[in-house]
Amino acid sequence: MSSLLFSPLSLRSVTLRNRIAVSPMCQYSYEDGFSNDWQFVHLGSRAVGGAGLVIVEATAVVPEGRISPQDLGLWKDEHIAPLARLARFVSEQGSVPGIQIAHAGRKASTAVPWKGDGAVSPSAGGWKPVGPTAEPFSDTYPVPQALDKAGIDRVLRAFADTAVRAHTAGFRLLELHSAHGYLFHEFLSPLVNKRTDEYGGTFENRIRIVREAARAVRAKWPDELPLIVRISATDWVEEGWTVEDSVALARLLKEDGVDLMDCSSGGVVPSAKIPVGPGYQTSLAERVRREAGIPTGTVGMITSAFQAEHILRTGQADLVILARELLRDPYWPLHAAKELGADIQWPKQYERAKR
Repeated sequence: MSSLLFSPLSLRSVTLRNRIAVSPMCQYSYEDGFSNDWQFVHLGSRAVGGAGLVIVEATAVVPEGRISPQDLGLWKDEHIAPLARLARFVSEQGSVPGIQIAHAGRKASTAVPWKGDGAVSPSAGGWKPVGPTAEPFSDTYPVPQALDKAGIDRVLRAFADTAVRAHTAGFRLLELHSAHGYLFHEFLSPLVNKRTDEYGGTFENRIRIVREAARAVRAKWPDELPLIVRISATDWVEEGWTVEDSVALARLLKEDGVDLMDCSSGGVVPSAKIPVGPGYQTSLAERVRREAGIPTGTVGMITSAFQAEHILRTGQADLVILARELLRDPYWPLHAAKELGADIQWPKQYERAKR
C-alpha cells in the first residue's frame, strides 16, 4: 500500500514532498518584529524532521497588526535578511518555506500568553488597535479604533508590500491569515462586523476586504507561486460565520487566484462553545473541498500517522497541517513514514539512527 500522506502535492509550480505541513504557530519571542535564533532552530528542526511545508507564524504587515509587542513582523525591508536565512535553510532540507502574513485587528496589543490575558498599554509598549468597529473582543482586551476607508486601503497596501518582501526573502508559498478572530475574520463575521458601509452588512460586503487583499497580494506575488488563505470555517455560534459561508467565499477566492483553503475554526468571540476533540475540524475542510472545488488543508488535534492517512484517503483534505504534535515531536514525519511503510529521505547526518 502506498501512502497518500507521503505522496507529493503540487500547487502551481511548487511541489511539496509530502502532505505534512508545519502550522504557523506564534512564538511571541521577538524584538521589533525581527526573526532570531529561536525561530531558526524551532522551524529549522521541523524541516530537518521531514515536513513537506514549513509555514512561518503570523507575521505582521504593520507594527500595530501584531498580536503582542513580541510578535514577528515583515513590515520593513530590514526584516528580510534573518527570514531569508531561515527560508534558505528550510529549502536546503527539502521542505518548502512558506509564511503567513497577518493583521491582528482588535486582538492586537495584548500580552504574551505566559504573562496572562489582557491589553498591553501604550506606556508598556502597546498601542491602540484597529478593527471593523470600536467594540473590543472582551472586557480585558483594548478598545479598538474603527477603520475608515483610508485605513482599510493602508492595510491592503501593507499586505501587498509584505508579499513582495516575503518573495525577496525566498518564501515559496504565502498564506493570508483570515481566521481566529483577527482582522480579516472580524470583517467576515456578522458577530463582529456591524458596519453600514461597503465593508459591512451583506455577505458580499463583509467578504470584500478579504477578496481585495487576495487580489492585491496576487498582483504582487509571483504567478507561479501558490497563495493560500487560512479561514475559521465556522464561528461555532448561532448567527455567526458558517461553513456555508466558507464554501461561498472559497469559490470566489479561487477566482481571485487562491490555490488552497486552510480550514480552521472559531476565535472571533470568547463565548463560542467549540467541540474540541480528535479530528473535530476535518469535516469543515472536507465540505469546503467538495462543494467549492478547491484543495484544502485541515488542522486540529491530528496526532497519529494513521489518522492523517485516513483524512487523505477519505477525501477530507489535501494537506494535513500539524501544530502541537510537531511541537512535541519535530521528527514526527520521519516516525510516521516508518509506521506507514513509506519511503522518506532522512538527513544524512541522522541515517545511522534510522531503524
